[in-house]
Amino acid sequence: MTQPEPGPAVPTLDVYLLFAHEPYYPAGAQEINTTVVAAASLLHPRVRQPDGARIHDRLVRGRRPGEIVPLSTLTHELDGGTRWPEVGDWETVTKDLLQLIRDHDCDALNLGLPEIARALVCNGPHAETHAVDPTSGALWTYGPADRIEVLVEVGRHLAWAEAGSPLWPGKGLLPPINSVDAS
Repeated sequence: MTQPEPGPAVPTLDVYLLFAHEPYYPAGAQEINTTVVAAASLLHPRVRQPDGARIHDRLVRGRRPGEIVPLSTLTHELDGGTRWPEVGDWETVTKDLLQLIRDHDCDALNLGLPEIARALVCNGPHAETHAVDPTSGALWTYGPADRIEVLVEVGRHLAWAEAGSPLWPGKGLLPPINSVDAS
C-alpha cells in the first residue's frame, strides 16, 4: 500500500473575515461599507504583523470550512473587546486589508449592506438592534436570527463571487502562527 503524498503543513480552511468600514464609493459604483476577505489575507506581509497572524489564528480556530466570521464575533469572543490588546490592533489590520484590496493585491467581496444589515453584523452574535420607523414611530427589534439571515445572504453573494475560483488572499503570505489542527 502506498503512502499518501504529504499535504501542506497547515491545512487550508476556507474561513472568511467580514468587517465593516467607512463607506467608500468606487467610480460609478454604489457605496461599499462592508468587506469579506479570505482569512489567509491576514497573513499578507503588507498587513501589520504579527497582529494579522494573531487575528488569523483567532479567526480560524474552531471554525467550520466556509464560515463567514464578522469582526464583531471576534470582539465578542475576546470578552467584548477587552482582550483585543492581547491579539492585535484590529483597526490597523483592517485598514491594511482595505489598502491591499484597493491595490488589487488580494481579492475581496465588497458589499454595500443596508443600514440594519450592517448594524447586525457590527453587533455581537447575541445582540439586538433596534430601529424606529420615522413615519409611524413603530419600534422594530432585530436579533440573532436576523443576523444569521444577513450572514446567509452574504454567503450567497460569496458563493456567486467564488463560482470561478476562491478569493485570492494575495501572494507571499506569511506562515500561520499555529496549525489549524492545534485549536
